[in-house]
Amino acid sequence: EALAAARLRMQEELNAQAERYKEKQRQLEEEKRRQKIAMWESMQEGKSYKGNLKLNQQEAESGASTSSAVPKSKPNKKPLRGGGYNPLSGEGGGTCSWRP
Repeated sequence: EALAAARLRMQEELNAQAERYKEKQRQLEEEKRRQKIAMWESMQEGKSYKGNLKLNQQEAESGASTSSAVPKSKPNKKPLRGGGYNPLSGEGGGTCSWRP
């Protein structure tokens, strides 16, 4: 009887976990559906739907996390090779030169 009771308890726990997972999936699908509807409406109005989607995602992320992160500016980087580099001509590149 104790073994059967333990199995029953474990099964009920598993069923509860499955129900929570289904509810979470349902909420995610509903949120995706709302985003698609908002994207479609903004596209019909002639607005940029991609920018609007990014704004919505940033608002969701900022609502989830309370820390305020400052975006870092990228430093100006020099190009790896000079402007005269052409791998097909064999000029301006490196030390080895291949001649046909």
